[in-house]
Amino acid sequence: MTDHFDAVIVGGGHHATIIAPYLARAGLSVAVFEARTHLGGGAQSMPGPTAGVTQNPCAHWTRFYGHPAYKDFGLGELGLSYVFPEGNEAMVYDDGSVFIGYSAARVVDNTGRAEAWDEGVARTEANIRAFSSRDADTYLRVHEAYSAHIKSAFGRQRCTPPTPWGTPDPLEELLDQPGSLIEPVHQFMTMRQLAYDMFESDELRTLFMRAGVTSTGCYPDDVPGLQGFIHNLALVLSLEPAAIAIGGTGAITSALVKAGTLRGVQYFTGVRVDEIVQENGKATGIRLADGSFVGAGIVVSDLGLPQTVLQLLRHGEVAERIRHRLRNVVYDRGQLVWANVVSYEAPDYAGTTGVAEAGVQPRLYWGPKDPDWFATRYQAHIFSEGISPRMLMLSSTDSQWDTTRAPQGQHITGIEEFTAPIRFFDDQGWAALEKEFDTRIRAQWPRYAKNMTADNIAAIEWFLPPRVNSTHPDMVEGGYVEGAHLASQLGRFRPIPELAGYRTILPNLYNCSSNVHSGSGIGRGSSLNAWHQIAADLGLDPHAEIRKPDPALVEVAAAR
Repeated sequence: MTDHFDAVIVGGGHHATIIAPYLARAGLSVAVFEARTHLGGGAQSMPGPTAGVTQNPCAHWTRFYGHPAYKDFGLGELGLSYVFPEGNEAMVYDDGSVFIGYSAARVVDNTGRAEAWDEGVARTEANIRAFSSRDADTYLRVHEAYSAHIKSAFGRQRCTPPTPWGTPDPLEELLDQPGSLIEPVHQFMTMRQLAYDMFESDELRTLFMRAGVTSTGCYPDDVPGLQGFIHNLALVLSLEPAAIAIGGTGAITSALVKAGTLRGVQYFTGVRVDEIVQENGKATGIRLADGSFVGAGIVVSDLGLPQTVLQLLRHGEVAERIRHRLRNVVYDRGQLVWANVVSYEAPDYAGTTGVAEAGVQPRLYWGPKDPDWFATRYQAHIFSEGISPRMLMLSSTDSQWDTTRAPQGQHITGIEEFTAPIRFFDDQGWAALEKEFDTRIRAQWPRYAKNMTADNIAAIEWFLPPRVNSTHPDMVEGGYVEGAHLASQLGRFRPIPELAGYRTILPNLYNCSSNVHSGSGIGRGSSLNAWHQIAADLGLDPHAEIRKPDPALVEVAAAR
């Protein structure tokens, strides 16, 4: 191993795999050190619970085709391909009715470019108008405002560093933009208030609040801020194209690592970093768990700030206020119950609802049409019992579009529900909860898809918070959001105001994790924003291609 690199990245998670090829493209020598045996963090796939099945054990619903890296590195030519279903967000209700949303835009080429799809808008409008003319009119107004103002602002919010307090960020600028529909009060409303303010129907109120837990980790009485509100609204109303990554979420990581390898990035897995070494107020490199030192011109941490500062900088000087605040970041949101279900037939929602199109949506929820119950009791049951008595499950049978995921005659469906933070139960309690989730989902699913009976289910593999946290240390308490997406912990405040902006307490130490400004989720802007900060500090052109891809480097890496 070389004992010095221009840039060393601590952690080989999703954002490390994005920033590494950008650093290398600019001509820097780059090394990535990951303690585990795989790269990509939550962007991974693995063998499923039965032979020949590929499952996603973490991130499932991705749109990485829209990230600048997709075009910048030609990831479509490096093995990352998507299929784009027409159906998008849907919910099947306990009375047998269904709402189906269709994508308002369609991806038209392999760069990820999307164009408006009027037919999708008309179909979504008609489906909403069937139960609420007011909500259908709201949908059309939101679609118009999104196309004219909100979409571009949301993109800038994700992919630019936070502005200082007092300078409006791209979403706050919408508050003064005529026609944006985004009002000052929306900054302070809870998820429940937003649902009731936007919609009148039980259908969309229920869906908005349930989807909000998926999209932000926020329960109905949490304040998601403008970022969480807009993100959730766009998903619920299917304003962006739905997308399925062929081969699973791990295809994103494979393509990004190939892009890095082609530019000379060296990846070291199974190598734990013990400490970020500093001298004279700068980071000089890293010390590995075996005691060896690797020098670096800059150090980039892909680990959350509590890990980065409280553990890796434990021997350095850190202000007590920063240490105190990092110890008190709220993590009690986004505790997922993930599972992958192998069945012989795809769930038959059409047979239950009488609507032929029901079921071919990559984000399909099912559960009771009862917004008041969800708003007032769902979290209460989860935090007191670990499980809701009435399941409101999200499911996606990706094998309907991606036949590589399961053998012929089988399907795999990723499902999601929510549970309590890890510390609420001991090991015995979590084992009992896994059995209870299995029992309740098997009992309640046939109400929404009649064929999801025991004889149709071949196997289920479960991922509850203890398992999630054991492989993702930044998902403290087993929460996928890596620090609750409350308004007080988002944007310029994430995870604390002093360290939200990608630069850290040392001038050449940067953070590109999901724990900072842009937030959690696949394809967020943390790594791109960190790269732009680094380029500015080093006087580099962030768009220049100093080192071009060299196919020979793939062979060198394979032989290493």
